[in-house]
Parts: sequence; structure tokens; C-alpha cells
Amino acid sequence: MARLNNLPEPLRSHIDKLPLPAIDSRSWVTGPPLNTRRVSLVSTAGLHLRGDRPFTLEPEDAYRVIPGDVGANELVMSHVSTNFDRSAYQQDINVVFPLERLRELALQKVVGSVAGLHYSFMGALEPQTMKDSACKLARLLIEDGVDAVLLVPV
Repeated sequence: MARLNNLPEPLRSHIDKLPLPAIDSRSWVTGPPLNTRRVSLVSTAGLHLRGDRPFTLEPEDAYRVIPGDVGANELVMSHVSTNFDRSAYQQDINVVFPLERLRELALQKVVGSVAGLHYSFMGALEPQTMKDSACKLARLLIEDGVDAVLLVPV
């Protein structure tokens, strides 16, 4: 993992000056107990199925749909950066896309069920440009009966 103090200048200064939004620590909504919820994963790892086209840096190309029954060997990461260390992902996909752990939680009845579809965004995009994609994804989650999302920032 890249550490800020190990990055060369001017990259370190650039990253250190990026604006960060203030986020309220309270829950946005209330809902049913976790053990009754249908949960989907949303990652920013730039993952996609082997047969899908790789990500581009265009906002309308923001995410890919990943079936809930996908195997780790069927996924490819096209998130590319000289500052991005892929070694943990290559050893255990659950670091960036914890679908196996989510399935275990469902078997243990910690969560109600695992959604049929999950999603991976290309994390290098500016958040402000992704509003349309986020709204489209929200509709897909609602259609799938998802009432909890595990956000996995990478």
C-alpha cells in the first residue's frame, strides 16, 4: 500500500490538498435489523468480468455489474495506477471485493441474504462526475430488493 509520506513531491502535496467532504457520522436512514437485510457490494476497485471491456476514465463508464455467483478467478482488475499496489488483491480478492465473506455472513444469519448482483466502480473518477451513474445504480439496487450496501473503497 502506498503511504503518503513515501510518495514523491509534488504528488504528495497534490494529494494532501485534495478537498474532502464533511460526512455526518449518523446513519442516513434507519431500517430493519441486519439479519433481515438483502446486502450488495459496491467496490471502487475497478473490477469486471474477464469478458467485459476494461474501464475507461469516462464518467458514463463508471461501473460494472458483477453477478453474485461469480468466482474470484472470473474477475479482472483494470484499475491502473503507478501508486496502486495490487499484491493484496492478487492474494485474496476479498480485500477489495469481500463477496466470499458476505456469503459466510449470510450462512451465519448475520445478514438476511446476499444480493444477486454487485457492482464495481473505477475508483479514479472524480466523484462529482458520477452522479448519473450513482442514480442509475441506486435504481438497480432497489429493483433487486437491496436494503443494505457494503461500500468497499479501494
